[in-house]
Amino acid sequence: MSAKTRRLTTAQALLAFLSRQYTARSGIEQRLITATWGIFGHGNVAGIGQALLEPGSDMPYHQGRNEQAMVHAAVGYARQSQRLSAHAVTTSIGPGATNLVTGAALATVNHLPVLLLPGDVFASRPADPVLQQLEVPYAGDVSVNDCLRPVSRYFDRITRPEALIPAALAAMSVLADPARTGAVTLALPQDVQAEAYDWPEEFFRRRVWQVRAQEPDSYELDEAVELLRGARRPLIVAGGGVHHGGAEEVLRIFADRTGIPVASTQAGKGSLPYDHPCDVGGIGHTGTATADELARTADVVLGVGTRWTDFTTASSTLFQNPDVRFANINVNGADAHKMGGLQVLADARVGLQALTKALGEYRVEPSYESEYAELKAAWEGRVTLAYTPESEDDQPTQAQVLGVLDTLVTHDDILINAAGSLPGDLHKLWRTRSRDQYHVEYGYSCMGYEIPAAIGVAMAAPGRPVWALVGDGTYLMNPTEIVTAVQENIPLKVVILQNHGYASIGGLSQAVGGERYGTAYRFRAPDGTYTGEPLPVDLAANAASLGMAVLRPKTIRDLREALATARAADRPTCVYVETKTADTVSGPPPAQAWWDVPVAETATRRSAVEAREEYDRQVAARRRHL
Repeated sequence: MSAKTRRLTTAQALLAFLSRQYTARSGIEQRLITATWGIFGHGNVAGIGQALLEPGSDMPYHQGRNEQAMVHAAVGYARQSQRLSAHAVTTSIGPGATNLVTGAALATVNHLPVLLLPGDVFASRPADPVLQQLEVPYAGDVSVNDCLRPVSRYFDRITRPEALIPAALAAMSVLADPARTGAVTLALPQDVQAEAYDWPEEFFRRRVWQVRAQEPDSYELDEAVELLRGARRPLIVAGGGVHHGGAEEVLRIFADRTGIPVASTQAGKGSLPYDHPCDVGGIGHTGTATADELARTADVVLGVGTRWTDFTTASSTLFQNPDVRFANINVNGADAHKMGGLQVLADARVGLQALTKALGEYRVEPSYESEYAELKAAWEGRVTLAYTPESEDDQPTQAQVLGVLDTLVTHDDILINAAGSLPGDLHKLWRTRSRDQYHVEYGYSCMGYEIPAAIGVAMAAPGRPVWALVGDGTYLMNPTEIVTAVQENIPLKVVILQNHGYASIGGLSQAVGGERYGTAYRFRAPDGTYTGEPLPVDLAANAASLGMAVLRPKTIRDLREALATARAADRPTCVYVETKTADTVSGPPPAQAWWDVPVAETATRRSAVEAREEYDRQVAARRRHL
């Protein structure tokens, strides 16, 4: 007796398949792909586009305005969903597909799942070349979609309908795998999308993909326990894996029992709330003085779910104790071995639970707890100083904008940021109240991420206030998804901090002898000369033209009222703030640790010569942890 089949196009079959895929963790099931973002063109309008219209497709659709931004929105949704649910993104061929590359790289770097469904040129090649086809003299099977190979965790081109079956199953297995997840690409030739096939009914059965919580190996665990029991100045570095694994409560229990201080990477901030006694704030180049001082003298460092990037290690200059040893709890073997550490290949939650039990009665010395408590209190004083204005009638600094926001938010609010000088201020200053309040994408630090990601976060957390904090430079990169927020009535709150220049890169340029070249807005006068005046652009008017309600506070008193109004708003609302440059007293504290940006070894300008001298002094402190 022949097996039952269903005659559908490849695109129809793919959507029917996706609607039946689920993840499960700790017995709780969720749909894996909950919606599809799309911009239609000749590469997908008659395939995926038509399939979305079919009765029973059971696939919600969101219209984007920029392909890169659609991926950012999907990534924001996946992160807020703890990687248990994700979105798909469909595009046409050509520029629609290549616009996915930056978003795909961001997803893969941050280990966040997103399914990319770019259209592709004809598999049957009825005409060659077709519109938007890349002709490669040495390979007839290459298209622009091959740009997505190095930034995808899994890539396949579906050149026959039946090839979708193994490819779709492989794609789901990668999306649901905690160690391998990232961008997954199924390139879909436009003729294959529309081609019908008799699909086995088995392909559409309900599938549940278990999101594994890997148990630690007993030998690896014993080694880590022995190392920690001998520690006098231990330090925990909490990374994004704490959030991905839902390990925040287990980490709190571990810290309460052992008294070990917990520093956090950008991705790990919020692993403990800011007011927990063991929380010592961000670590590394953008970290607090508290965390960085403890790191310099630590004898044992336990990394939990961190990739040990250069910002975290201060470009390998931070951990200066000559006898320092590392142990790493991580689901990814490539990350678990870093810093010459003892590997504990395990899920963060399960690994910490096992470590807590095995470590027994160990606790740090009271003098060490007192030491970091005093350092923490001193740092909180510096934060308060940076947050507090002399007068409510002052024009706010960037740090004071954060200070006003700090007085308004609760544990429900979520902050989104990614690039510029804000990540540094946030990592050092922000008082995180809940496990998912702090959403700073710093694995790829992608300008233009904030607004679309905030849309994705708001979709995953309906009813919660979601703030996209953007500088003027990053706003200019990618404001178009404001239209999507307006179209779908997503009440995100966009705060534009206008300082009339690329403040972050401008400061870096000055520090490395580049004298802020090419980073300041300058206006060209009628006589052909340039002035230091800002360009005559109005970003608030731009946001209003895209459909947002816009507030323009001038003083800190105005700002307080505007942010409160935005927080309560039920429509997309923008708060536009002209910030002033902070002085060295009230501004955010400078970097507490170094970051390696090579400086010209030979130069004629004095600024570059002096910057090189400082660079040579700093790089001398670098060490390899092997």
